[in-house]
Amino acid sequence: MKRAIPVLVLSVVGLIPVWRYEPSTGTSTASSAAGSSPSTSSSGTTFTGTTVTTEKGDVQVQVTYDGGRIAAVKMLKQPNHPQTTAAVPKLVAETLRAQSADIDTVSGATITSDAYKESLQAAIDQEESAASASPSASGTTFTGTTVPTEKGDVQVQVTYDGDRIAAVKMLKQPNHPQTTAAVPKLVAETLRAQSADIDTVSGATITSDGYRESLQAAIDAKGA
Repeated sequence: MKRAIPVLVLSVVGLIPVWRYEPSTGTSTASSAAGSSPSTSSSGTTFTGTTVTTEKGDVQVQVTYDGGRIAAVKMLKQPNHPQTTAAVPKLVAETLRAQSADIDTVSGATITSDAYKESLQAAIDQEESAASASPSASGTTFTGTTVPTEKGDVQVQVTYDGDRIAAVKMLKQPNHPQTTAAVPKLVAETLRAQSADIDTVSGATITSDGYRESLQAAIDAKGA
């Protein structure tokens, strides 16, 4: 019995390091909800946004396009924080729904949301630049003039499928929340009207006017 006591004590002592172990913490490099690592998709083309530094940590987004649509979003960098972890799936879901960076801030994760949208917009801008540098496989593209405004330059590119406007891309636009919110509405109205005869978006009069002017130039270029 006396020998059993030291053995028991040693066994307990041996377990103490296990009980005291704590996993290390740091900045997560990817969201499990959005993907584990940056990669080139076999079914689309990926574009990586800028790294946005925040007081919570770095944020970086990667977007995969399938055709002209956003098919997937990955978080390459994000703060290691419970509110960020909870917010990321919502931000990704909203991006896939809106097909743009015009999405709402997630309550309780304002800093991460703002950085996410900034990095996302940078990735979207890269896709638009790449698309404008190569001819469309499904139609003919015409680029409107660059229209300077007090908010920033506006330039529109139109893709025709036959005689119909099939797609509209913003090659240049002001980096402004009201512009970001207005562009999807302007594009949707263009596709509906099939012309530059569209309404001004409330709160974005300057961008709307610049958009219509550049759009009309692109339409005129097709008719030339």
